[in-house]
Amino acid sequence: MNRDAAGRATVRAIRLDGGLRLDGVLDEPVYQTVPPITGFIQQLPDPGAPATERTEAWIMFDDTNVYVSARVWDSAPESRWVANEMRRDTTQLRQNDTFTAFFDTFYDRRNGFNFYTNPLGARSDAQFTNEGNPNNDWNPVWDVRTGRFAGGWTVEMEIPFKTLRYRAEPPHLWGIQLRRAIRRKNEWVYLTRVPISAGGASGAAGIFRVSAAGTLVGLEPPPASRNIEVKPYGIGGIATDLTAEPVVDNERSGNGGIDVKYGITQNLTADFTYNTDFAQVEVDERQVNLTRFPLFFPEKREFFLEGRGIFGFARGGVTRRPAGPGGAAGGIFGDVNVPQLFYSRKIGLEQGRVIPIVGGARVTGKVGPFDVGALNIHAGDEVVSASEPTNFTVVRLRRDMLRRSSIGGMFTNRSVSRVAPGASQAYGVDGTFAFFDSVSLIGYLARTRVPSPEYEGKDTSYQGKFEYAADRYGLQVDHLLVEDNFLPEVGFLRRDNVRRTFVSGRFSPRPQSIESVRQFSLEGSVDYILTADAHELETRQRMVTFQTEFESSGRLSFTATDSYELLVEPFTPPGADFAIPVGGYGFADYQVAYAIGQQRRVNGQVALRRGDYFGGRLTSLDLSQGRIGVLPQMSIEPIVSFNWIDTPYGTFRSNLAVTRVNYAFSPRMFFSGLLQYNSADYSFSSNLRLRWEYSPGSELFVVYTDDRDVTNGFRPNRGLDLRNRGFVVKFNRLFRF
Repeated sequence: MNRDAAGRATVRAIRLDGGLRLDGVLDEPVYQTVPPITGFIQQLPDPGAPATERTEAWIMFDDTNVYVSARVWDSAPESRWVANEMRRDTTQLRQNDTFTAFFDTFYDRRNGFNFYTNPLGARSDAQFTNEGNPNNDWNPVWDVRTGRFAGGWTVEMEIPFKTLRYRAEPPHLWGIQLRRAIRRKNEWVYLTRVPISAGGASGAAGIFRVSAAGTLVGLEPPPASRNIEVKPYGIGGIATDLTAEPVVDNERSGNGGIDVKYGITQNLTADFTYNTDFAQVEVDERQVNLTRFPLFFPEKREFFLEGRGIFGFARGGVTRRPAGPGGAAGGIFGDVNVPQLFYSRKIGLEQGRVIPIVGGARVTGKVGPFDVGALNIHAGDEVVSASEPTNFTVVRLRRDMLRRSSIGGMFTNRSVSRVAPGASQAYGVDGTFAFFDSVSLIGYLARTRVPSPEYEGKDTSYQGKFEYAADRYGLQVDHLLVEDNFLPEVGFLRRDNVRRTFVSGRFSPRPQSIESVRQFSLEGSVDYILTADAHELETRQRMVTFQTEFESSGRLSFTATDSYELLVEPFTPPGADFAIPVGGYGFADYQVAYAIGQQRRVNGQVALRRGDYFGGRLTSLDLSQGRIGVLPQMSIEPIVSFNWIDTPYGTFRSNLAVTRVNYAFSPRMFFSGLLQYNSADYSFSSNLRLRWEYSPGSELFVVYTDDRDVTNGFRPNRGLDLRNRGFVVKFNRLFRF
């Protein structure tokens, strides 16, 4: 290994003649004869300083796999390591002590694949596109084993070349970044230095900065071949649905289907699915919604997760605060006021009902400087939601420009519109331009077409956003237009007929004289939303937040909000039995919140909020992101929200309780039980799932789900309150050729 004048590392991969025995014990001769990769550099808490704990790594390969091994030294006893998660791809795993390997296989300095593990051998993986947009639900075939030695823990990863996409022609240069998290110190270290501004709130996001990665040389990947994966499945179960027409009562069923993945080239992959089934997917977590706008739920279905970063269109920046009563702010999935041309949950889901998917195909990959994505899905009909057989088409093209910039276009088509006879389309162009380490420009222009005179004209949306996101200072200026008839029917639209201007500024010093504090942050913002047609003020929100981040990774924040909301039609809050009349309403709102570091055995965020609500008062007490580590294999994750609302038009309460119980038998077999109560629709539901990956890429699922009406409370005889119930067993098998 060597480094250039800027500190960027160049690493040579070592060819193995006999492969590697994957057991987490670093006893092969290569570990004695080949010098390790060392010299990791802090990003946090002391940017540019050497890591406080030694890490030694090796990159190796044979004709089939890439191997990443590490000897992770730790001066603390094992009892002080943060290792309390064995399940795959969980948020909590990212809060453990971890070792990460990242590959930029096209050496384009913007996209790549991420693999990491903890001392217990849990696995997580992700795809990155355009130095962000992580797809943490991507589940490739790879394996890892961990072990112990007198000075710490060890890692051996085995990543098949078939799992990765890369250029077939030489020279075979890949980008490489290695990362280690030492969570008891809240320390993040990298092989190649990453600017502190790229680390996000915790330091973990530094891995996204692909342009800062080192270079991996010496690889000899196998020549391009037509990689084929075939994954048939079989499913059987019994279901009751008292809301269906006609009623379904203990109906037995059995079915099967198949997914096929075909490598068109080493850079392009085609996926085919027939009789697609998502019975194993965990149900959505309920959310409290006191606004007049729809909620955004993330995609969880596997077929739509792979390659989803390519289909992202001009996504807004992430906001770190909850929406106010007027709904002006965003959420953890980005600024939800910005429309999405493609929202995959519009396929196969309608009004809370599952729509059968007959089949479909997808092509994703890279052709020269172009990212390419195309999707075609045919969905069947469903009586309760009045859904007709519908074909969905999405085409996405994006071209790399400069060092970290891109421009692109997207087209979507829905063969059966939900609002008029005929097909509807959406199309647009977008651009993302990144300069230096902290400056970015994002913009798009889009239109929709709905086959109805009612939707002619006023069908345009555009956005322009400037952001300066350094560590100490931040500035964002954003202007968005969504006209009244803009309707992306294969996308997500939170609100239309708006002209929005948003400005925010941030000052985030890192005090050197206060040992317990890592960073202060003072942020102020103004959100100003007019109606697009009449230029009438509809929403105004002024917000100030002061946050203290402690060295323990705990956070204490205070937020004050002053806002105004115009109701142009009566609004009935979810869970209320009255309507709030038309008119203008002012809000003054105050919130205090404390978040315990997620690496702690008991963690979560508690928030108390008090303020105005449409002429009345709102008091809320929330516990979010809660987790209690009972054992390394077992955890309980509670979420509780109590909301007391008193208005001149009526009084109501909106309460939500969500609890997830997890137990991992091994890193490849786990049980998860999700229990939920929501007073807004008087529902109590359960979702119990057992997942066993009995062979890499092959799984067995056992799932029980029910939903009950608790309008009259939790009575002993709850069978009469049943809405629906299902029990399924699903088995699939992966064949690779």
